[in-house]
Amino acid sequence: MFVNSNGYSLGVREDEVVVNDVDLPPWAKKPEDFVRINRMALESEFVSCQLHQWIDLIFGYKQRGPEAVRALNVFHYLTYEGSVNLDSITDPVLREIPETYFIRDPHTFLLTKDFIKAMEAQIQNFGQTPSQLLIEPHPPRSSAMHLCFLPQSPLMFKDQMQQDVIMVLKFPSNSPVTHVAANTLPHLTIPAVVTVTCSRLFAVNRWHNTVGLRGAPGYSLDQAHHLPIEMDPLIANNSGVNKRQITDLVDQSIQINAHCFVVTADNRYILICGFWDKSFRVYSTETGKLTQIVFGHWDVVTCLARSESYIGGDCYIVSGSRDATLLLWYWSGRHHIIGDNPNSSDYPAPRAVLTGHDHEVVCVSVCAELGLVISGAKEGPCLVHTITGDLLRALEGPENCLFPRLISVSSEGHCIIYYERGRFSNFSINGKLLAQMEINDSTRAILLSSDGQNLVTGGDNGVVEVWQACDFKQLYIYPGCDAGIRAMDLSHDQRTLITGMASGSIVAFNIDFNRWHYEHQNRY
Repeated sequence: MFVNSNGYSLGVREDEVVVNDVDLPPWAKKPEDFVRINRMALESEFVSCQLHQWIDLIFGYKQRGPEAVRALNVFHYLTYEGSVNLDSITDPVLREIPETYFIRDPHTFLLTKDFIKAMEAQIQNFGQTPSQLLIEPHPPRSSAMHLCFLPQSPLMFKDQMQQDVIMVLKFPSNSPVTHVAANTLPHLTIPAVVTVTCSRLFAVNRWHNTVGLRGAPGYSLDQAHHLPIEMDPLIANNSGVNKRQITDLVDQSIQINAHCFVVTADNRYILICGFWDKSFRVYSTETGKLTQIVFGHWDVVTCLARSESYIGGDCYIVSGSRDATLLLWYWSGRHHIIGDNPNSSDYPAPRAVLTGHDHEVVCVSVCAELGLVISGAKEGPCLVHTITGDLLRALEGPENCLFPRLISVSSEGHCIIYYERGRFSNFSINGKLLAQMEINDSTRAILLSSDGQNLVTGGDNGVVEVWQACDFKQLYIYPGCDAGIRAMDLSHDQRTLITGMASGSIVAFNIDFNRWHYEHQNRY
């Protein structure tokens, strides 16, 4: 809204300056900064703690009467609800009568035709005060930050509890862990961290840390010494590996990576691609058995992605293929199948076909909230489609950013793309390049925090790094691991980061994005 991107002629000011883009204050280098910093201020704890006072002024007991006078909150009488009802003066003849009397206590006004027009102009130009909803003071909002100061708050112990590495879990198989899905919500039947190795051996590792957020009310300190992840007993005891091994043949030319797998939000099913017959398949994590084969592409399926889930577990699944197309599917949480109808589960139809790429699709991300699919082809570029299949735009990276490999998109509308040889770009959803950087690592996994403010990366160097997403400012470097990172995910409370390692283990890190929040650093 601050940029005249269409080049409209908006006129010339008296000082002969052409009216074009909005002039920004010196603290905002670009319009995106202006919006971001204003949002940071408006959504800050400081504003949240004062919000009740604003409600009192606009909707509450300080809107009218003596309290409004004391708060210097008095406006022109015509702006108040009920002071005049123009809709009641509907008779055009009545409007023409020059001397009609209308009573408005405590004064009597002579409403001539000109006066009515003046009232209409006043309301149209200056608006009207909202309805008064409250006649008592609104209670203040409790602040998350204030927990730090409660005498018995678990946050007193946060320094003891905040070692970087919580635990390392080594699987008997030494196969690299190429996919990690942390579906840890307490209401799930099995809160778990599901892992899949390069040899397609999966594990459902139970999550124990569901008593509450570490460092928040309701969290039991008695639980603090317990490790949050328990290895899948069938893997640990080597007793039921047949229930955990996917044996169906994949195409030999497929490189197994994190994009080959999707785990449903309830941890009950794994979707796997890369099969020679151009399908992707659904397997039960309980039994390891094949439950559905989905056809639709003309060549091998190379990548899969899942959107956030709706209530009931429904979500979108996107499949990308060597045939240079993507197909958008609907996963039914009720029936546990691709498609709406269990009677036609053998031949489900895609919701949309997404075209525009000239090469094999290698990475994809889908956001149901924005209704967008962002995908990258082996030799570029990245394309933005709607979930109905319309191609919106191409995201053209800067020079040398030619081969996209990883994509992460936030519901705020920012898209992080990792290209070969350590190059990152941050695009707005309108295709504007907001930031770029180059790092000295071959990155294998990226993810954004739930608010889209922070980016976490890991790669062959075995180092987890945290960045500010808007400008790629480095916030933190975790201690290096003894193997490369292949995959990562965050627990539901955004407090634990789980990485899959090339050595066949997973590492759980403590992570607290508040540590790098400007307000937390400056005030607490």
